[in-house]
Amino acid sequence: MKIVFLTAGAAGMYCGSCMHDNAIAKALRASGDDVLLQPVYTPIRTDESTIASEQVFFGGIHVYLLQQMPWLRWLPRWTRSWMDRPSLIRMLTRRAVKTDPAKLGELTLSMLRGEHGRQSEEVGRLVDWLAKDIQPDAIIFSNLLIGGAIPTIRRRLPNTRLVVTLQGDDIFLDHLPADARSKAIALCSDLSKQVDVFVSHSEFYRDKMGAMLGIPHERFDIHPLSIDLAPFTSPPSDKKVSEQPAKTPDKSKGEFRIGYLARLAPEKGLHHLVDAFLQIGAMPEHANVTLHAAGWLGEHNIPYLDELRSRIAKAGLTDRFVVHESPDQSTKIELLRQMDVLSVPAPYEDPKGLFLLEAMACGIPVVQPDHGAFTEVVRSTGGGILFHPENTDALIHELIGLKNDPDRRANLGETGRQSVHQRHHIESAAEHMRRTCQPSEAPLAKQSEA
Repeated sequence: MKIVFLTAGAAGMYCGSCMHDNAIAKALRASGDDVLLQPVYTPIRTDESTIASEQVFFGGIHVYLLQQMPWLRWLPRWTRSWMDRPSLIRMLTRRAVKTDPAKLGELTLSMLRGEHGRQSEEVGRLVDWLAKDIQPDAIIFSNLLIGGAIPTIRRRLPNTRLVVTLQGDDIFLDHLPADARSKAIALCSDLSKQVDVFVSHSEFYRDKMGAMLGIPHERFDIHPLSIDLAPFTSPPSDKKVSEQPAKTPDKSKGEFRIGYLARLAPEKGLHHLVDAFLQIGAMPEHANVTLHAAGWLGEHNIPYLDELRSRIAKAGLTDRFVVHESPDQSTKIELLRQMDVLSVPAPYEDPKGLFLLEAMACGIPVVQPDHGAFTEVVRSTGGGILFHPENTDALIHELIGLKNDPDRRANLGETGRQSVHQRHHIESAAEHMRRTCQPSEAPLAKQSEA
């Protein structure tokens, strides 16, 4: 099959959706499909090698300026094409300017209107490229918010299967101003009628987005969340023979290491884990407990991290708190292998949670809030423990319980590891996606006509 992934870049930060799309695209390509991973808005950033195209459609700088200064569209496009240069976009977004939904309401609505919005010329450029140069059998959108061009694509490519993965659309929508949010949901609902099939990684998110957009269950395919296990199956590097300095500090004898792997941001709940750590760390019998937090730090969240460090310093625990910013893949795996337990107590209902599978692939148990996709991942794998969301006492209880019960910790870790290797590997995800992309007996465009 000839498949195009349209994947929204996330400025300069690592993006779980981008990494997942990249991994599936690589697996599909390895099995013989003709696959193109095409970024929109910004180049994508992953912690492993990427097969993404260097070309960027709907360049973030360009579409933003077209929204603010609509007269630009009357200038010849060649005078504006420099705005879409990947090198320029990377330079201006390497610190990942915060894409605040509250300030992007009108731009969001304009993009969802597609050929009727202020970025209509860019819609035409994308669809011309797809129709004339690529002619794919299927197009996979990384979310519905980038789907403003769907009606135009449907008209120009009536036999191409249109697949939309829903994975965080609600989070962006919920932060829009109330009026813009209601209009955006209505536009998304209209767009959904021209999509052949939606993909969700959990029943929870299928139900949530189906209710929000009026999409019945039968139009969804549930694809279990998956990761590329190849990097996790290689043996740990032998630091003794390496000429390079250690990327992560070795565990000291008797240390119990609590780990966190996600954006260093309030929406991922690092402060909740710090709350628990401060209480555990103050207990003399837990003087061997440390907290290692790894993830991407946006410039707008530096004050947030500074405040957490200040609280930890006042408690006299600075030497037991270590931050690892933006680890690459090998460093991430090395960090995971040295953790005793991982917890990312996000207060919102996360639609995925790739970090859970990554920890389990290393045999590390997880302690997670009992909501969102976390519930399904932990229960289906058996690789961790659930606690009531935002209940610090419950989190502390579970962390201490695992610390004091190494046998249970080992059993959870091994159960999770086996489950991920059996049911959550990227080759399985690629096969799921291939079946989803197979043409139905009658394309949706023809069904609608009938």
